[in-house]
Amino acid sequence: MLDSNRLCRLEQAPLWDFALAFYAEPGIESACLTLQDTLDVDVCELLMHSWLFVHGLEALPRALAVQREERNLWQRDITQVLRHLRRTLKPQALQSSSISALRKTIQQAELQAERENLQRWQSWAMQMPENNPHLTKRAENIQNVAQWLQDKLLFGELDKHCLPGSSARESVMQAWQTLAARLDRFE
Repeated sequence: MLDSNRLCRLEQAPLWDFALAFYAEPGIESACLTLQDTLDVDVCELLMHSWLFVHGLEALPRALAVQREERNLWQRDITQVLRHLRRTLKPQALQSSSISALRKTIQQAELQAERENLQRWQSWAMQMPENNPHLTKRAENIQNVAQWLQDKLLFGELDKHCLPGSSARESVMQAWQTLAARLDRFE
């Protein structure tokens, strides 16, 4: 059963506010982008799990699977399209002020799409149907936060994505460790 104090604290600490503060922590932006670009990790979902973690909660796998599918559609159809446009225009923006202005507009739209996605994650997390809860208390003494995050995001099988000893693997492992260390301090 969930502790009502945890849920109350969760309501008082919006996911968007947490995401902005956590993402601004040293090394977090780089770690998130490494995981996004190397393993195709959904940074919004990663931030949602991190938000739950600092409040002593975690998402239940079955409920998470349905929401993940909806959020992945949003990411694919909206956010990734905007990200692709922004990245594609980067070289041209260096040569043209009008393209640079367009790129900034697209960047703002991408940020708004991510904010919307995070708000949808938060709404989902705050729904508490009694017959199908979404959240549970997480174990109090998680020894390996990096592994916990990987497991939550279904990327525990790192070897399928990065060759052992490769620089990509080392970058990914460092990214997980950075996130875990910051979460421990953030909590």
